[in-house]
Amino acid sequence: MGSWGRLLLVPVVLLAGCTTAGRPATSATPAASAPTGCAARVEAGSLPDWADAGFSGDARMPHVFGAKGEIVAVLFGHPLAVGRTEGPTNKILWVARPAATPSPDPSAPATLVITATLDGTTTRVSREVAGGPGPSIIDVPQAGCWHLELRWSGRADTMDLVYVAA
Repeated sequence: MGSWGRLLLVPVVLLAGCTTAGRPATSATPAASAPTGCAARVEAGSLPDWADAGFSGDARMPHVFGAKGEIVAVLFGHPLAVGRTEGPTNKILWVARPAATPSPDPSAPATLVITATLDGTTTRVSREVAGGPGPSIIDVPQAGCWHLELRWSGRADTMDLVYVAA
């Protein structure tokens, strides 16, 4: 191999060491940071059509779908963090899929009630979003995987969200 060939080979070898072959371009929350039993899966693609009102263009935001697909949490403060003193807050925009049928209980409160349990513990906190799904700041007391039970307007869904230490 001539000197030009060796010169061109060096950048190729260096770049090969920097690739992430086999890893997707958009990543979910790393499994290493999520305790066993955590189903948190942060999507990085476009929001579904039913959840992109108010966004312009290609609405690509980190988001997590409820297990039943009835609600999506749009994460403005991704990654969610405990003890964050600077930077973005743990802002979550909750968007409910339009109901196929009227609420089973029209007198049910619209308030989004969140009951969160830290994976593998009995640590439980409750949060409320007045007026139902919409913008919120949802903080929890410690890092880990939180199992969320979500209830609003006679509807319910669940999801897992991971909070990291700031």
